[in-house]
Amino acid sequence: MTVWVAARLQRTIGSRAAVAEFKAESAAAASKKAFASADPVLGVPVDFRLWSAKRISAYEDSLTKKTDAPLAILRIPKVNLEVPIFNDTDDLTLNRGVGRILGTAQVGASGNLGIAGHRDGFFRDLQNIAPGDVLELARPGHLDRYFVSQIRIVKPEDTSVLNPTAVPTLTLVTCFPFYFVGHAPKRYIVTAQLDPAHESYIPAREDINSTGSDKK
Repeated sequence: MTVWVAARLQRTIGSRAAVAEFKAESAAAASKKAFASADPVLGVPVDFRLWSAKRISAYEDSLTKKTDAPLAILRIPKVNLEVPIFNDTDDLTLNRGVGRILGTAQVGASGNLGIAGHRDGFFRDLQNIAPGDVLELARPGHLDRYFVSQIRIVKPEDTSVLNPTAVPTLTLVTCFPFYFVGHAPKRYIVTAQLDPAHESYIPAREDINSTGSDKK
């Protein structure tokens, strides 16, 4: 009986060790996948840890299909987000990066610049943004700094968040709730205003061609 118990215990311990090893290997593989792709515009790996598997696949597929230069680069230091901004919000564009909402202000111009992104991709980290956080917009020759002034949750038909503004404004739009299964019923809105005291000149990057055209 004692021998049987000892053998059973050894098998149990061995089984648990195997499970632990499997989990460790899986975690290592997931960690490697989380930073598997280097964005050809940014030159650094994209952090996939909060992304859905479907969005990762769509992003990787878009790299060979959308090769035009972005209008600018959006950075949110608090959550280590860096993403290219393209013109328009079609499916391919939002799989590749984030998109300027047509009809809103041009990049670098005064007014309300609306930028849309997927809640299960680049914009999932917006859930961790708070008023006072810094947003940066890198465009040819300039780095503009914005401070988050307001966060709202609105219905999809409420487009007032994109109305023209008297001061340079950045409005980030994504679907909400962030982990809703199916088509999310609301929109998550992050509004930020330009801090003119922190606009700085930087050398223009050859891979950023700011056209700002409303043409597709």
